[in-house]
Amino acid sequence: MNPPESVADPVVLVDRDAAGVTSLTLNRPAQRNALSEAMLQALKSTLAELAADPAVRVLVLAGAGPAFCAGHDLKELRALPDEAAAGALFGLCGEVMLALRRFPHPVIAQVHGVATAAGCQLVASCDLAIASDHARFATPGVNIGLFCSTPAVALTRNVAYKHAMEMLFTGELIDAATALRFGLVNRVVPTGELEARTRELAVHIASRPAAVLSLGKAAVQAQLGLDEAAAYAQMGAVMAKNLLMAEAAEGIDAFLEKRPPNW
Repeated sequence: MNPPESVADPVVLVDRDAAGVTSLTLNRPAQRNALSEAMLQALKSTLAELAADPAVRVLVLAGAGPAFCAGHDLKELRALPDEAAAGALFGLCGEVMLALRRFPHPVIAQVHGVATAAGCQLVASCDLAIASDHARFATPGVNIGLFCSTPAVALTRNVAYKHAMEMLFTGELIDAATALRFGLVNRVVPTGELEARTRELAVHIASRPAAVLSLGKAAVQAQLGLDEAAAYAQMGAVMAKNLLMAEAAEGIDAFLEKRPPNW
């Protein structure tokens, strides 16, 4: 039996550093960071606050305890009174995933232990993911009679259709090496190096001009649903706008003058 959560313990933790890297940590370790309604509400509000914070340049999403995130809280799901309540909960979860996709700065998932069901969805909703070599991933809803339909939204936008459907149909765990091969994660690192290697990448990205990264992230996502000609037209306009930004002027001048840029 899991120990009760303390009312004094926040379900998400926020840690900021001087480099502009902010860590957002899921904090229900005894429940493998299962996404309760309270945690989803906390994630939604915290992401909105951080999105408006000019000091944030890169966001790292991590999990406390032995797992990254084991998905929805099944006890809470079983207690929902009707379809409307269930729809509201899954709708809230979708809002959190979209908030990650629309977050104005790069988001990196730092994954250890298991990332299953909605936990796998969280990984797929981040821009980048670094996994421990002991991490495991699955969309196992089919094993309990509940197809992972909402996790499939993010999963099928990250990995090839046949890889995604294998995960969704079988519900089987895949290891970190397979997740890397599928394209669900960017890098696999030794467990003892996970935090340091994630921070190294986050600091590197945070050293780039934040306005340019935000412009680029939004533009890349906006063109995904367009046909090729429309995508080129839209992205050409974005590059023209970018070229006239002070950050681009300084970067190009620094390159031509063989000096570091002063951003």
